[in-house]
Amino acid sequence: MLNLEHIASFLAVLRAGNFRAAAHERALSQATVSQHVQKLEAALNTCLIARSHSGCSPTQAGIVLQPYAESLLSINTRVLNLMHNQQVSIGASSNIGVYLLQPYIKSFMAETGGQFPVEIVIQKNPVIADKLERGEIDVATMEWWDDRPGYIARPWRQEELVVIVVPDHPWAKLLTVPRALLVDVPLLGGEPGTGTGRLLLHHMGETARDMQEVMQLGSTEAVKRWVKAGLGVSIVLSSTVVEECRAGTLRAIPLEGAPICKTLYVIWRATLRHDSLPLRLAKWLLDQDTAAANTQLEVAPQVCTAL
Repeated sequence: MLNLEHIASFLAVLRAGNFRAAAHERALSQATVSQHVQKLEAALNTCLIARSHSGCSPTQAGIVLQPYAESLLSINTRVLNLMHNQQVSIGASSNIGVYLLQPYIKSFMAETGGQFPVEIVIQKNPVIADKLERGEIDVATMEWWDDRPGYIARPWRQEELVVIVVPDHPWAKLLTVPRALLVDVPLLGGEPGTGTGRLLLHHMGETARDMQEVMQLGSTEAVKRWVKAGLGVSIVLSSTVVEECRAGTLRAIPLEGAPICKTLYVIWRATLRHDSLPLRLAKWLLDQDTAAANTQLEVAPQVCTAL
């Protein structure tokens, strides 16, 4: 078993660049820090730190160990906080973290008087799922869930997919976009792993297979900028373009036929105590109808009908 004190000293040496400064940081003697690193190296049967007169640097093994060591200490801190209901960590996929989550967290912190710090982790959907499984976050908000065992996933919000174009685009005055039109235009893709492609394929069949995704830009923010530059059109969540539609820099148009909506989820471990802070936050997200969320719902129809 690895000793967390030894790991903490190893990371301190990497941060400080030498054993003396690491000892000062950890309020330990230099000999103790040196002993910690030696014992960690013995436990792993490898050299982790290259020592020289100019300072210390990680060996290749030390480089490999570093992110795992940081994760171990982070999880240790989170476990201690969780046992005392001191802090909660929520992971959000990029679109949720950037465009949707803020009013809910603000409302939660106001309700609890700010006594429980909330750590926000915003990453791509697959990364958030992995962090939840590794215990690096307590609650996840995602654009899909793959039903892996040991977790509870609850539908949270329904978000309509819309086509976005620049105001002078030939489609800008359309009330809806016929799905067949999407086959003949360059379609700009955003963040991979959001499940949007699978959702379109489910609803649109072969039309979705024939659409030409010319670029994968990595984020909705990037997509919006490229669409504004006249480099193509895209399909995004309606809530991600509210500000641009208000400002008149983009037009958001529903797809023809029944709306295609994406279900967003709140997910947590099934083993959470009923009185735990993470479960309290998860239920808050599911139950609360914040003023900001209401505003989003009221604005969404205006975005489409103002076209």
